[in-house]
Amino acid sequence: MAVKAFEPKPMKLSVLTAALQELTPRAKRDADPDLAIEEWLQFSKDIGSPNIQISAALHPTETDVPAEAMLDPVANHLDLRQPFTKERAARVHASMKSTGVGLSDIAYFDNFLHPDKAVRQKKIDFMMRVFDAAALLGLDAVCGFVGRNYELDMDQNLQMFEEVFVPMLKEAKARGLTYRVEQCPMPGWNITDKWHNNIAYAPGPWIALHRVCEKHGVGDQFRIHYDPSHAILMGQDTRSIFQYLKDTGYNFLIAGFHVKGQVVDSKGVSAWGYGGQTMERGDWIDGKPSPNAADHVNAWKKQVALAEHELPGTAKHDPLAYLQNRSVDWLDHQLAARELLAIDPANTYLVVEHEYPRARIQDKAKLAPILKGSLAFTKAIDEAAAAMYALQHDVLAAQGIPVQGFGREAYRS
Repeated sequence: MAVKAFEPKPMKLSVLTAALQELTPRAKRDADPDLAIEEWLQFSKDIGSPNIQISAALHPTETDVPAEAMLDPVANHLDLRQPFTKERAARVHASMKSTGVGLSDIAYFDNFLHPDKAVRQKKIDFMMRVFDAAALLGLDAVCGFVGRNYELDMDQNLQMFEEVFVPMLKEAKARGLTYRVEQCPMPGWNITDKWHNNIAYAPGPWIALHRVCEKHGVGDQFRIHYDPSHAILMGQDTRSIFQYLKDTGYNFLIAGFHVKGQVVDSKGVSAWGYGGQTMERGDWIDGKPSPNAADHVNAWKKQVALAEHELPGTAKHDPLAYLQNRSVDWLDHQLAARELLAIDPANTYLVVEHEYPRARIQDKAKLAPILKGSLAFTKAIDEAAAAMYALQHDVLAAQGIPVQGFGREAYRS
Protein backbone atom coordinates (compact mmCIF):
# COMPACT_ATOMS: atom_id res chain seq x y z
CA MET A 1 0.00 0.00 0.00
CA ALA A 2 1.13 3.56 -0.74
CA VAL A 3 1.87 5.86 2.15
CA LYS A 4 0.16 9.23 1.96
CA ALA A 5 1.39 12.18 3.99
CA PHE A 6 -0.77 13.77 6.67
CA GLU A 7 -1.66 17.14 5.17
CA PRO A 8 -4.73 18.72 6.78
CA LYS A 9 -6.28 21.68 4.97
CA PRO A 10 -7.90 24.25 7.25
CA MET A 11 -10.23 26.87 5.82
CA LYS A 12 -9.52 30.61 5.71
CA LEU A 13 -10.88 32.44 8.74
CA SER A 14 -12.69 35.77 8.42
CA VAL A 15 -15.16 37.91 10.38
CA LEU A 16 -18.08 40.06 9.20
CA THR A 17 -17.47 43.64 10.34
CA ALA A 18 -21.14 44.19 11.24
CA ALA A 19 -20.18 42.51 14.53
CA LEU A 20 -19.03 45.92 15.80
CA GLN A 21 -20.79 48.71 13.96
CA GLU A 22 -19.51 51.56 16.07
CA LEU A 23 -15.83 50.63 16.16
CA THR A 24 -15.46 53.89 14.27
CA PRO A 25 -18.09 56.37 15.54
CA ARG A 26 -20.59 57.56 12.95
CA ALA A 27 -19.39 61.18 13.00
CA LYS A 28 -15.80 60.14 12.27
CA ARG A 29 -16.57 57.65 9.53
CA ASP A 30 -19.11 59.89 7.80
CA ALA A 31 -16.40 62.54 7.47
CA ASP A 32 -13.73 60.02 6.42
CA PRO A 33 -15.47 57.15 4.58
CA ASP A 34 -12.49 54.76 4.50
CA LEU A 35 -11.49 55.13 8.15
CA ALA A 36 -13.93 52.41 9.27
CA ILE A 37 -12.22 49.79 7.07
CA GLU A 38 -8.76 50.83 8.27
CA GLU A 39 -9.79 50.58 11.91
CA TRP A 40 -11.53 47.25 11.36
CA LEU A 41 -8.43 45.81 9.71
CA GLN A 42 -6.42 46.70 12.82
CA PHE A 43 -9.15 45.39 15.14
CA SER A 44 -9.25 42.15 13.17
CA LYS A 45 -5.52 41.72 13.69
CA ASP A 46 -5.96 42.35 17.42
CA ILE A 47 -8.67 39.69 17.83
CA GLY A 48 -6.91 37.06 15.73
CA SER A 49 -8.82 37.08 12.46
CA PRO A 50 -6.58 37.00 9.37
CA ASN A 51 -9.37 38.39 7.15
CA ILE A 52 -12.49 40.54 7.28
CA GLN A 53 -15.73 40.47 5.33
CA ILE A 54 -16.60 44.14 4.85
CA SER A 55 -20.17 45.08 5.68
CA ALA A 56 -21.70 47.46 3.14
CA ALA A 57 -25.13 49.07 3.34
CA LEU A 58 -27.05 52.08 2.23
CA HIS A 59 -26.24 55.03 4.49
CA PRO A 60 -28.88 55.56 7.24
CA THR A 61 -29.96 58.74 5.45
CA GLU A 62 -30.68 56.76 2.27
CA THR A 63 -32.19 53.47 3.42
CA ASP A 64 -35.89 52.61 3.18
CA VAL A 65 -35.81 50.53 6.39
CA PRO A 66 -35.11 52.50 9.58
CA ALA A 67 -32.55 51.00 11.96
CA GLU A 68 -35.15 50.66 14.73
CA ALA A 69 -37.13 48.24 12.54
CA MET A 70 -34.15 45.89 12.06
CA LEU A 71 -33.39 42.85 14.20
CA ASP A 72 -29.73 42.86 13.16
CA PRO A 73 -28.81 46.30 11.78
CA VAL A 74 -26.14 46.16 9.09
CA ALA A 75 -23.14 48.46 9.04
CA ASN A 76 -22.01 50.63 6.15
CA HIS A 77 -18.31 50.21 6.87
CA LEU A 78 -17.86 50.38 3.12
CA ASP A 79 -19.34 53.83 2.58
CA LEU A 80 -20.46 54.20 -1.02
CA ARG A 81 -22.34 57.48 -0.94
CA GLN A 82 -19.55 58.44 -3.33
CA PRO A 83 -18.15 55.91 -5.82
CA PHE A 84 -15.16 53.87 -4.74
CA THR A 85 -12.04 55.02 -6.62
CA LYS A 86 -8.55 53.72 -7.34
CA GLU A 87 -7.25 56.16 -4.73
CA ARG A 88 -9.60 54.76 -2.10
CA ALA A 89 -8.63 51.21 -3.05
CA ALA A 90 -4.93 52.11 -2.71
CA ARG A 91 -5.57 53.41 0.80
CA VAL A 92 -7.33 50.18 1.81
CA HIS A 93 -4.55 48.08 0.27
CA ALA A 94 -1.95 50.07 2.21
CA SER A 95 -3.83 49.35 5.44
CA MET A 96 -4.08 45.68 4.55
CA LYS A 97 -0.33 45.59 4.01
CA SER A 98 0.47 47.33 7.30
CA THR A 99 -1.85 45.10 9.36
CA GLY A 100 -1.30 41.86 7.47
CA VAL A 101 -5.09 41.33 7.36
CA GLY A 102 -6.85 40.45 4.12
CA LEU A 103 -10.35 40.77 2.69
CA SER A 104 -12.51 37.72 2.07
CA ASP A 105 -15.25 39.66 0.28
CA ILE A 106 -17.86 42.42 0.63
CA ALA A 107 -21.32 41.75 2.05
CA TYR A 108 -24.41 43.79 1.21
CA PHE A 109 -27.69 42.27 2.35
CA ASP A 110 -30.80 43.79 0.80
CA ASN A 111 -33.99 42.97 -1.09
CA PHE A 112 -33.32 43.16 -4.82
CA LEU A 113 -36.85 42.01 -5.68
CA HIS A 114 -38.54 44.75 -3.65
CA PRO A 115 -42.06 45.46 -4.98
CA ASP A 116 -41.46 49.23 -5.23
CA LYS A 117 -39.57 49.80 -8.49
CA ALA A 118 -37.86 53.01 -7.33
CA VAL A 119 -36.76 51.46 -4.03
CA ARG A 120 -35.57 48.34 -5.85
CA GLN A 121 -33.55 50.33 -8.37
CA LYS A 122 -31.83 52.25 -5.58
CA LYS A 123 -30.67 48.99 -4.06
CA ILE A 124 -29.50 47.62 -7.41
CA ASP A 125 -27.58 50.83 -8.15
CA PHE A 126 -25.86 50.52 -4.79
CA MET A 127 -24.92 46.91 -5.52
CA MET A 128 -23.32 48.08 -8.76
CA ARG A 129 -21.09 50.32 -6.64
CA VAL A 130 -20.31 47.33 -4.43
CA PHE A 131 -19.32 45.37 -7.56
CA ASP A 132 -17.05 48.21 -8.67
CA ALA A 133 -15.42 48.42 -5.24
CA ALA A 134 -14.88 44.65 -5.12
CA ALA A 135 -13.21 44.72 -8.53
CA LEU A 136 -10.92 47.61 -7.55
CA LEU A 137 -9.95 45.78 -4.36
CA GLY A 138 -9.05 42.65 -6.34
CA LEU A 139 -11.78 40.48 -4.82
CA ASP A 140 -13.47 37.64 -6.66
CA ALA A 141 -16.83 37.62 -4.86
CA VAL A 142 -19.51 39.58 -3.08
CA CYS A 143 -22.09 38.22 -0.66
CA GLY A 144 -25.76 39.16 -0.36
CA PHE A 145 -29.40 38.13 -0.64
CA VAL A 146 -31.77 37.73 -3.56
CA GLY A 147 -34.87 38.97 -1.72
CA ARG A 148 -38.53 38.61 -2.53
CA ASN A 149 -41.39 40.64 -3.90
CA TYR A 150 -43.77 39.94 -1.02
CA GLU A 151 -46.73 41.03 -3.14
CA LEU A 152 -46.17 38.06 -5.46
CA ASP A 153 -46.21 34.28 -5.04
CA MET A 154 -43.09 32.20 -5.41
CA ASP A 155 -43.40 31.18 -9.07
CA GLN A 156 -43.97 34.83 -9.92
CA ASN A 157 -40.81 35.69 -7.97
CA LEU A 158 -38.90 33.12 -9.98
CA GLN A 159 -39.92 34.96 -13.12
CA MET A 160 -39.00 38.29 -11.51
CA PHE A 161 -35.58 36.85 -10.60
CA GLU A 162 -35.01 36.17 -14.29
CA GLU A 163 -36.04 39.69 -15.24
CA VAL A 164 -34.34 41.65 -12.43
CA PHE A 165 -31.58 39.62 -10.81
CA VAL A 166 -30.02 37.95 -13.85
CA PRO A 167 -28.99 41.37 -15.28
CA MET A 168 -27.20 42.00 -11.96
CA LEU A 169 -25.31 38.74 -12.38
CA LYS A 170 -24.31 39.79 -15.90
CA GLU A 171 -22.79 42.93 -14.37
CA ALA A 172 -20.95 40.74 -11.84
CA LYS A 173 -19.65 38.57 -14.67
CA ALA A 174 -18.38 41.64 -16.55
CA ARG A 175 -16.26 42.48 -13.48
CA GLY A 176 -14.99 38.93 -12.90
CA LEU A 177 -17.08 38.47 -9.76
CA THR A 178 -19.17 35.69 -8.23
CA TYR A 179 -22.35 36.52 -6.30
CA ARG A 180 -22.62 34.33 -3.21
CA VAL A 181 -26.16 34.22 -1.80
CA GLU A 182 -26.71 33.82 1.93
CA GLN A 183 -29.82 31.72 2.48
CA CYS A 184 -31.58 33.44 5.40
CA PRO A 185 -35.36 33.21 4.83
CA MET A 186 -35.73 36.69 6.43
CA PRO A 187 -39.12 35.99 8.05
CA GLY A 188 -39.30 39.35 9.82
CA TRP A 189 -38.25 41.49 6.87
CA ASN A 190 -41.79 42.78 6.50
CA ILE A 191 -44.96 42.80 8.58
CA THR A 192 -46.88 40.33 6.41
CA ASP A 193 -47.23 36.74 7.60
CA LYS A 194 -44.94 35.52 4.82
CA TRP A 195 -42.02 33.49 6.15
CA HIS A 196 -39.77 33.18 3.08
CA ASN A 197 -38.80 36.73 2.13
CA ASN A 198 -35.54 35.70 0.47
CA ILE A 199 -36.40 33.18 -2.25
CA ALA A 200 -32.94 31.57 -2.17
CA TYR A 201 -33.56 29.91 1.19
CA ALA A 202 -32.88 26.17 0.60
CA PRO A 203 -31.37 23.69 -1.91
CA GLY A 204 -34.58 23.30 -3.93
CA PRO A 205 -34.80 27.02 -4.67
CA TRP A 206 -31.01 27.27 -5.23
CA ILE A 207 -31.23 24.66 -7.97
CA ALA A 208 -34.27 26.31 -9.58
CA LEU A 209 -32.51 29.70 -9.53
CA HIS A 210 -29.27 28.26 -10.86
CA ARG A 211 -31.11 26.71 -13.82
CA VAL A 212 -32.42 30.16 -14.69
CA CYS A 213 -28.89 31.54 -14.42
CA GLU A 214 -27.48 28.81 -16.65
CA LYS A 215 -30.04 29.64 -19.31
CA HIS A 216 -28.63 33.17 -19.45
CA GLY A 217 -24.93 32.29 -19.28
CA VAL A 218 -24.39 33.38 -15.66
CA GLY A 219 -24.51 30.01 -13.90
CA ASP A 220 -20.91 30.45 -12.72
CA GLN A 221 -21.81 33.77 -11.11
CA PHE A 222 -24.49 32.27 -8.82
CA ARG A 223 -23.16 30.54 -5.72
CA ILE A 224 -24.26 30.05 -2.11
CA HIS A 225 -22.67 31.46 1.04
CA TYR A 226 -24.02 28.79 3.37
CA ASP A 227 -25.08 29.67 6.92
CA PRO A 228 -26.11 26.69 9.10
CA SER A 229 -28.13 28.87 11.48
CA HIS A 230 -30.83 29.22 8.84
CA ALA A 231 -30.94 25.49 8.23
CA ILE A 232 -31.57 24.94 11.95
CA LEU A 233 -34.32 27.58 11.85
CA MET A 234 -36.09 25.62 9.11
CA GLY A 235 -35.68 22.20 10.74
CA GLN A 236 -32.83 21.12 8.44
CA ASP A 237 -29.36 19.79 9.17
CA THR A 238 -26.14 20.54 7.34
CA ARG A 239 -25.16 16.99 6.48
CA SER A 240 -28.50 16.21 4.84
CA ILE A 241 -28.43 19.49 2.88
CA PHE A 242 -24.93 18.78 1.60
CA GLN A 243 -25.85 15.17 0.78
CA TYR A 244 -28.92 16.37 -1.15
CA LEU A 245 -26.76 18.75 -3.18
CA LYS A 246 -24.32 15.95 -3.95
CA ASP A 247 -27.11 13.51 -4.84
CA THR A 248 -28.59 16.02 -7.29
CA GLY A 249 -25.24 17.04 -8.80
CA TYR A 250 -25.27 20.55 -7.33
CA ASN A 251 -22.67 20.24 -4.58
CA PHE A 252 -20.60 22.84 -6.43
CA LEU A 253 -23.09 25.56 -5.48
CA ILE A 254 -21.76 26.23 -1.97
CA ALA A 255 -18.61 28.34 -2.18
CA GLY A 256 -18.30 29.97 1.25
CA PHE A 257 -19.61 29.83 4.80
CA HIS A 258 -21.03 32.06 7.47
CA VAL A 259 -20.25 30.66 10.90
CA LYS A 260 -23.33 31.46 12.95
CA GLY A 261 -25.49 29.09 14.92
CA GLN A 262 -29.11 28.93 15.98
CA VAL A 263 -30.34 27.52 19.29
CA VAL A 264 -33.97 26.43 19.01
CA ASP A 265 -36.25 27.08 21.97
CA SER A 266 -38.42 23.99 22.39
CA LYS A 267 -40.93 26.00 24.42
CA GLY A 268 -41.33 28.46 21.54
CA VAL A 269 -41.79 25.64 19.05
CA SER A 270 -44.42 24.13 21.36
CA ALA A 271 -46.29 27.43 21.39
CA TRP A 272 -46.12 28.36 17.71
CA GLY A 273 -44.64 25.54 15.62
CA TYR A 274 -42.04 26.26 12.96
CA GLY A 275 -44.27 28.88 11.33
CA GLY A 276 -43.35 31.27 14.13
CA GLN A 277 -45.57 33.71 16.00
CA THR A 278 -48.44 34.59 13.67
CA MET A 279 -50.56 37.00 15.71
CA GLU A 280 -50.41 39.60 18.47
CA ARG A 281 -46.78 40.32 17.70
CA GLY A 282 -47.03 44.10 18.04
CA ASP A 283 -46.21 45.02 14.44
CA TRP A 284 -49.94 45.48 13.80
CA ILE A 285 -52.05 47.76 16.00
CA ASP A 286 -55.87 47.66 15.94
CA GLY A 287 -55.89 45.43 12.87
CA LYS A 288 -53.58 47.52 10.71
CA PRO A 289 -49.83 48.10 10.37
CA SER A 290 -48.47 50.18 13.23
CA PRO A 291 -47.58 53.75 12.19
CA ASN A 292 -44.53 53.52 14.47
CA ALA A 293 -41.56 52.02 12.56
CA ALA A 294 -40.00 50.78 15.81
CA ASP A 295 -43.00 48.45 16.23
CA HIS A 296 -42.18 46.75 12.95
CA VAL A 297 -39.19 44.97 14.52
CA ASN A 298 -41.83 42.81 16.23
CA ALA A 299 -42.36 41.09 12.87
CA TRP A 300 -39.17 39.22 13.74
CA LYS A 301 -41.11 37.29 16.39
CA LYS A 302 -41.82 34.98 13.46
CA GLN A 303 -38.23 33.86 14.12
CA VAL A 304 -37.18 34.86 17.63
CA ALA A 305 -40.20 33.15 19.20
CA LEU A 306 -38.55 29.92 18.03
CA ALA A 307 -34.83 30.44 18.31
CA GLU A 308 -31.90 32.70 19.10
CA HIS A 309 -28.71 33.22 17.11
CA GLU A 310 -25.53 31.62 18.43
CA LEU A 311 -22.06 33.05 18.24
CA PRO A 312 -19.89 29.94 17.74
CA GLY A 313 -18.50 28.72 21.04
CA THR A 314 -21.10 30.47 23.21
CA ALA A 315 -23.77 27.73 23.31
CA LYS A 316 -23.64 24.57 25.41
CA HIS A 317 -22.19 21.44 23.84
CA ASP A 318 -25.43 19.50 23.44
CA PRO A 319 -25.30 16.23 21.45
CA LEU A 320 -29.05 15.69 21.85
CA ALA A 321 -29.75 19.13 20.33
CA TYR A 322 -27.46 18.22 17.41
CA LEU A 323 -29.41 15.03 16.78
CA GLN A 324 -32.72 16.92 16.90
CA ASN A 325 -31.42 19.62 14.51
CA ARG A 326 -31.92 22.24 17.21
CA SER A 327 -28.35 23.52 17.34
CA VAL A 328 -25.36 23.38 15.00
CA ASP A 329 -22.99 20.43 15.33
CA TRP A 330 -19.93 22.44 14.32
CA LEU A 331 -17.52 19.50 14.03
CA ASP A 332 -19.83 17.52 11.77
CA HIS A 333 -20.61 20.69 9.82
CA GLN A 334 -16.94 21.07 8.93
CA LEU A 335 -16.51 17.37 8.23
CA ALA A 336 -19.59 17.24 5.99
CA ALA A 337 -18.35 20.21 4.00
CA ARG A 338 -15.14 18.35 3.19
CA GLU A 339 -16.81 15.00 2.57
CA LEU A 340 -19.75 16.10 0.43
CA LEU A 341 -19.10 19.47 -1.22
CA ALA A 342 -16.98 20.28 -4.27
CA ILE A 343 -14.76 22.76 -2.41
CA ASP A 344 -11.05 23.27 -1.94
CA PRO A 345 -11.00 23.86 1.83
CA ALA A 346 -7.68 25.71 1.77
CA ASN A 347 -9.24 28.33 -0.54
CA THR A 348 -12.66 28.52 1.14
CA TYR A 349 -13.60 31.28 3.58
CA LEU A 350 -15.14 30.58 6.96
CA VAL A 351 -16.67 33.90 8.05
CA VAL A 352 -17.70 34.37 11.68
CA GLU A 353 -20.95 36.35 11.87
CA HIS A 354 -21.92 37.72 15.27
CA GLU A 355 -25.64 38.12 15.89
CA TYR A 356 -25.99 36.59 19.38
CA PRO A 357 -28.26 39.31 20.83
CA ARG A 358 -27.11 39.31 24.44
CA ALA A 359 -23.45 39.48 23.46
CA ARG A 360 -23.85 42.01 20.66
CA ILE A 361 -22.06 44.72 22.59
CA GLN A 362 -21.14 47.97 20.84
CA ASP A 363 -18.11 48.51 23.05
CA LYS A 364 -14.69 47.59 21.66
CA ALA A 365 -13.11 46.69 25.00
CA LYS A 366 -16.00 44.40 25.99
CA LEU A 367 -16.59 42.82 22.59
CA ALA A 368 -12.95 42.12 21.71
CA PRO A 369 -12.46 39.12 24.05
CA ILE A 370 -15.85 37.70 23.03
CA LEU A 371 -14.98 37.79 19.31
CA LYS A 372 -11.44 36.61 20.01
CA GLY A 373 -12.81 33.58 21.85
CA SER A 374 -15.33 32.75 19.14
CA LEU A 375 -12.72 33.07 16.40
CA ALA A 376 -10.38 30.80 18.37
CA PHE A 377 -13.17 28.23 18.77
CA THR A 378 -14.00 28.38 15.06
CA LYS A 379 -10.36 27.99 14.08
CA ALA A 380 -9.87 25.05 16.46
CA ILE A 381 -13.02 23.17 15.42
CA ASP A 382 -12.14 23.59 11.74
CA GLU A 383 -8.58 22.43 12.34
CA ALA A 384 -9.94 19.38 14.18
CA ALA A 385 -12.22 18.59 11.23
CA ALA A 386 -9.34 19.10 8.79
CA ALA A 387 -7.18 16.71 10.82
CA MET A 388 -9.92 14.06 11.03
CA TYR A 389 -10.66 14.30 7.32
CA ALA A 390 -6.98 14.08 6.30
CA LEU A 391 -6.33 11.18 8.67
CA GLN A 392 -9.39 9.16 7.69
CA HIS A 393 -9.84 9.96 3.99
CA ASP A 394 -6.20 10.31 2.98
CA VAL A 395 -3.76 8.61 5.35
CA LEU A 396 -5.81 5.58 6.42
CA ALA A 397 -7.54 5.18 3.05
CA ALA A 398 -4.19 5.08 1.21
CA GLN A 399 -3.09 2.17 3.40
CA GLY A 400 -6.41 0.31 3.22
CA ILE A 401 -7.14 0.77 6.93
CA PRO A 402 -10.86 0.98 7.73
CA VAL A 403 -12.31 3.86 9.70
CA GLN A 404 -13.92 2.90 13.01
CA GLY A 405 -17.52 3.44 14.06
CA PHE A 406 -20.41 5.31 12.47
CA GLY A 407 -20.83 9.01 11.94
CA ARG A 408 -23.88 11.20 11.58
CA GLU A 409 -26.06 10.04 8.68
CA ALA A 410 -27.92 12.20 6.19
CA TYR A 411 -31.73 12.05 5.96
CA ARG A 412 -31.99 10.08 9.20
CA SER A 413 -35.07 10.84 11.31
